[in-house]
Amino acid sequence: MNASDFPELPEPVRRAVAAANARDTEAFLDQFTERGAVDDWGRRFEGREAVAGWSDREFIGVKVSLKVTGVTRYRDQVIVSAQVGGDGFNGPSDFAFTVDGDRIGLMRITG
Repeated sequence: MNASDFPELPEPVRRAVAAANARDTEAFLDQFTERGAVDDWGRRFEGREAVAGWSDREFIGVKVSLKVTGVTRYRDQVIVSAQVGGDGFNGPSDFAFTVDGDRIGLMRITG
């Protein structure tokens, strides 16, 4: 399944998943607020430069692919379950997104 198969997915999250799958780092980064962050199992990368460095090493830079398998809402978060592929981690994972307006404030990798 693709992100487009989940109409409840907020647009910035949908665009971020699509950008990751297209290996488009700039489009992925554009989905975050100015101080947007990634929390990868407790390692926090805040701001465009830090998120870009993380992505180059561990996400888009290792040819990540995200096959969305489910979407749930919990409080102010949208949790995207996905099968992750690529040249890095492979397997099921959950990404908890906090959306701030029309951008992502936080993407937390939780499982």
